[in-house]
This record gives sequence, structure tokens and C-alpha cells, in this order.
Amino acid sequence: MKPINVGLIGTGIVGGGTFTVLTRNQEEITRRAGRPIRIVKLANRNMARAQELIQKSGVGTGLDINKDVTDDAFSIVNDPNIDIVVELIGGCTVAKDLILQAINNGKHVVTANKALLALHGNEIFAAAQKKGVIVAFEAAIAGGIPIVKAVREGLAANRIEWIAGIINGTTNFILSEMREKGLAFADVLGEAQRLGYAEADPTFDVEGIDAAHKLMILAAIGFGIPMQFDKVYIEGISKLASVDIRYAEELGYRVKLLGITKRTEKGVELRVHPTLIPEKRLIANVNGAMNAVLVKGDAVGATLYYGAGAGAEPTGSSVIADLVDVTRMATSDPHQRVPHLAFQPDQLIALPILAITEIHSAYYLRLRALDKPGVLADVTRILGDRSISIDAMMQKEPAENETEADIVILTHITVEHQMDCAIAEIEALPAIAGKVTRIRLEELGK
Repeated sequence: MKPINVGLIGTGIVGGGTFTVLTRNQEEITRRAGRPIRIVKLANRNMARAQELIQKSGVGTGLDINKDVTDDAFSIVNDPNIDIVVELIGGCTVAKDLILQAINNGKHVVTANKALLALHGNEIFAAAQKKGVIVAFEAAIAGGIPIVKAVREGLAANRIEWIAGIINGTTNFILSEMREKGLAFADVLGEAQRLGYAEADPTFDVEGIDAAHKLMILAAIGFGIPMQFDKVYIEGISKLASVDIRYAEELGYRVKLLGITKRTEKGVELRVHPTLIPEKRLIANVNGAMNAVLVKGDAVGATLYYGAGAGAEPTGSSVIADLVDVTRMATSDPHQRVPHLAFQPDQLIALPILAITEIHSAYYLRLRALDKPGVLADVTRILGDRSISIDAMMQKEPAENETEADIVILTHITVEHQMDCAIAEIEALPAIAGKVTRIRLEELGK
């Protein structure tokens, strides 16, 4: 059987892991795919890095470190001998041009580029549909967890109701360390950078942008909607205080940065933010840099997918799974293939995306109040006037020589704009010092 020829663009962490796993497990992968899948050309700006990768793999790759390595990525997408282009350089400029050129040349594409798909996926998938080629992206979400295939194919019988996931390992590591060691965000961030979990500029991770890219893709394949990244509500963890993580723990909750998307009667919720989860939930106990995604279908109920959300070989595993899928489907009728976004292209629906003020959630509130009679009565009256019922309350004793104490309130589910109004009224009370801390709370059990 004629081998499938692959051009690999980017030989960094994920590219290196892909090359290593494909070389090591070549025989097993061929048995699964039905024909050999071989990398015949590599592109990297630092050619020495790609050449070193080949040398480390030893004999058997069939690659020439001089002839089969280039710093010109466009020579790969324009090479008529290449069947599938694997794009692993990231970013939304050159990567976009490379992918669109590959598609225009009739080549299938495998990518791990979640930002590119979240921002430009509509254009890319439309181009692929027109040319009859596949764009596969399992590695774009949650590293080695096959969540795309699970939602798009494994749960195809279900009406997906909601998806909630820990889909950024850096923030999960930071929150785990803050909880376990009682440290402040800034201190743990420095440790995460030292260990290599966080970049020198951690903004995309800690401010929730990376998770939002992934959530947009999950929502698209879950509900059959186009990419609309500009409508995702994003709130990171950089302003999260360790005291709130401690209080949440005392109340039986863990704090995680979640990507949450729900289908409601009014539209789709798309939000990324710190979230209280009951400690009895499995996802609340996912610690360190691990990822986990909960998907609720009407037929199957809640299902949980857990594993390494990043890393060379876990993510490379997902890249190769896509290569196997593309190899299997390459000769099939394009109209009979699994659609890019799970639903047939002419069946995507532009459901309304709800503003954050329209979402329904329960809440954790922490307020700093003067320790005197009547304060709690005023607070509960304001909440009651907005039809916000209280689920639990905890009042801390003032520290020695202090006249203010922390009050923590957990509410039942309400509409966010009602909570916004209530918080504004509470902050206006003379006995309340500073701003009210608000963290959304999700039960994730039904």
C-alpha cells in the first residue's frame, strides 16, 4: 500500500513529540491506519533543531538531514509529493497563510493551533469544504485527551446540554499550589515559570485567553455553531486571592478556572472564569497541570475525560491520531466524512451568544464589613429584594484590634444582572469596606 507522505512544519515541543512517537510506534500505527504514515520533510526556522531530531531517532526514518530539512515552510505546502501538512508553529499570521495555501493545493491539514481556529476557523473550514480536504485538530484542545473525537463522534447521538472543562494546565497548577500551600498568586506564578509550566509572559494562560480559544472550539462542535470568539466572556485568575480559595475549602468547594458553555432556551453561554465546584465532584480533584472536561448529553448524562493537557508526547499522540483518521478517510467521498464541526456544514446554526449579564449561576460573595449589629440584615435584605436566596453563610471573627470582619455568602442560582445590581447596593452600604469579591459557583452534577 502506498504510504501517506507528511510534511511537518514546526519541530518544537509538540513537533518533536509527534516525530518521536510516529517513529517509535510506526508498525502499530501502520496496522491501525492500513498504510504507512511517514514524515518525508520537516520545516523549522532553526534547521539545526530539526536535523538533531532526525539524528536522535537513529536509522529507519529514511530522512536525509540535509535534503529533507528546510527553513522554508511554504516549500512543504507547495510540494506535490506531500499528502498531509502538519502545522505546529502556532500563531495567526504565517500559520494561517500556510494552512490556506495547503488547502488550496488540495492537501489535508492537521493542526494544534487553537487560537487560529477560534479566530479564523470559519474561513479555514469553508475553504477546506470547498476543496474537499480535511482539517483535523484533536491536538488543539486538552493535549492528549481525545475530547474532539468524543464530542464530535462518540456523543453524536446526544443533544449536548453543557460542557465544562479545566482546559489550561498552567492555571490549574497555580490554583492547586495556592490551595495546597496557601501561597499568593504572584508567588506560585514565579514557581510555575521556574518549572516551565508558565511562559515568561503568562498572559494568555493566567488571563483565560488560551482556555477561551479551546472553549470556542468545544462549543462549536458541541452545538453546531460557527466560531464567534469575540463573544466569549473571559476572566482569568490573576486577581484571585488565596483567602477565597481557603474559605471555599472550608465550605466544601474547590476553585478551578473553568471554560463553560451551555445551551439554554435563550441562547448559548460562553464563559471562562474562576469557579467554585463542590469538592465531591471528580473534576474538583483534578490537580497540578492535568486537564479534565465534563460533557453532559441528554442520552448519556455527564461524562468525564481526564488526562495530560500538554506535553510533547501526549499532544503528539493527538496529532498522530488525526493523521490516522485522515489516512483512513482520505479516499472517502468528502460528503460522507465526519464534518469538521460535527454537524453538516449547511446545518450550522448561529444561535445567540448570551452576554455575561444574562447567564444563570450561583455565587460566592466575600465582603469586608464593620463588626456591628444590623449589617447582615441590610445585606440579606438587598439580596432578598433581588430574589436572590442564600444557600450558606459564614462570618469570620475580626482579628485582634480590628473592627472589620469577612462575611462569606453562597447563593442559589440567579441571573447575573440581578447579582450585579445587588453587589452595587451592598458596596454602597456605609458598613461595607471596599469591593465585594464575587466568584461564580457551578454544581456540575446534572
